[in-house]
Amino acid sequence: MRIGVIGSGAAAPAETGLAHAVGAAVARAGAIVVCGGMGGVMRAAAEGASSEGGTVVGILPGGDPGAAADGVTIPIPTGLGEARNVVVARASEAVVAIAGEWGTLSEAAFCRKFGVPVIGLACSLPADVVDETAEDAAEAAARALELAEARREHVRVASGVRRGR
Repeated sequence: MRIGVIGSGAAAPAETGLAHAVGAAVARAGAIVVCGGMGGVMRAAAEGASSEGGTVVGILPGGDPGAAADGVTIPIPTGLGEARNVVVARASEAVVAIAGEWGTLSEAAFCRKFGVPVIGLACSLPADVVDETAEDAAEAAARALELAEARREHVRVASGVRRGR
């Protein structure tokens, strides 16, 4: 399962603390963290996941895999700049949005367009962009995992794919 963690590249300490905790919880559940691979919320989520031995896919805006934040285990250099937000949304099966600004809003909007659930955590995104909000990092990670599994099951049924095939 792939859980996106999105948010500001210049996050406040409270926001990076939440991102670290979400990344760690997602990794403990055996899921992969997907993020923009740079600083702030992205770095904190990556470090949280890697502290639990998790895998972190960083969808980088530039072409240099060496620019990835600490904790990113699989850097994907896109050369797409901010357009990489589409890739983050497509690569995720559910997303936790932490704080953030315009870039986070664009990622969340693409998630909505693609049917990827968005859980808001300490964020001020418009209500019609967020599927639900969480009170803390543990709840955000748990709900993202649940919604990703439900979405996966829905996609299997809709496409005619059955488990065990």
